[in-house]
Amino acid sequence: MFVPFLIMLREGLEAALLVSLIASYLQRTGRARWFPVMWGGVAAAVGLCLALGMAINATTGEFPQKQQELFEGVVAAIAVVILSAMVLWMRNASHHVKAQLEQAVEAALTARPGSGWPLVLMVFLAVAREGLESVFFLLAAFGQDVGVAPPVGALLGLASAVALGGVIYWGGVRINLAAFFRWTSLVMLFVAAGLAASAIRAFHEAGWWNHGQGIAFDLSGVLTTHSLTGTLLEALLGYQEAPSVSEVAAWLLYLLPALCLFFLPARRTASAAAR
Repeated sequence: MFVPFLIMLREGLEAALLVSLIASYLQRTGRARWFPVMWGGVAAAVGLCLALGMAINATTGEFPQKQQELFEGVVAAIAVVILSAMVLWMRNASHHVKAQLEQAVEAALTARPGSGWPLVLMVFLAVAREGLESVFFLLAAFGQDVGVAPPVGALLGLASAVALGGVIYWGGVRINLAAFFRWTSLVMLFVAAGLAASAIRAFHEAGWWNHGQGIAFDLSGVLTTHSLTGTLLEALLGYQEAPSVSEVAAWLLYLLPALCLFFLPARRTASAAAR
């Protein structure tokens, strides 16, 4: 439940911030009449992401067991790549994303004066990117857990993100977003490491990976995944009480370089540095 909550809180808040920045710019420049157009782009993006997620979820339920395991492994691997790119992009671009977004809005409004379609497309693409990332993250997270807890966690995370976005826009509340995204990004790297290990496990169960299947260690007598602590560690770190050698290797081979890149000084563009 915690991982879907964190995913939707982070992705939802990122999308909410994009929309609030666009709305603030339209309001500030006397273009509030374009608000319905902006919300049209948001609605189209949300509709696309919901339809895609439901279609994929419905289709995979019809797969035979091995094909379903293979699909879950592929989704987990894609989620790892997207999540890593997202974290590194946010690390480097967070300082000047507002200016870039305002420039994109201005370009959309002046591309075809009087027409709202360029703005619809621009908002649609901005929100759809966050939504499509969420679809793959949630598919991977739901593959690791069953029952109602993961969907409930995702809905709670999305509701929290929408509430925070509203507080920031209408309430004028200032939140240390740099710290928020930095610490959630760090947690997400551990989540991605767990997904990398789970992808190896799924590929093995699908018959695609049979190397390093010896047990690396067995902590079932000390810390089982059925305990509260074990469940939290499984959600956050991808902890398994008796993982294979290849799962541990995938976890370490992903996480150690990712942490090194994460803690390197962020690059800033010349225009951002000048501001």
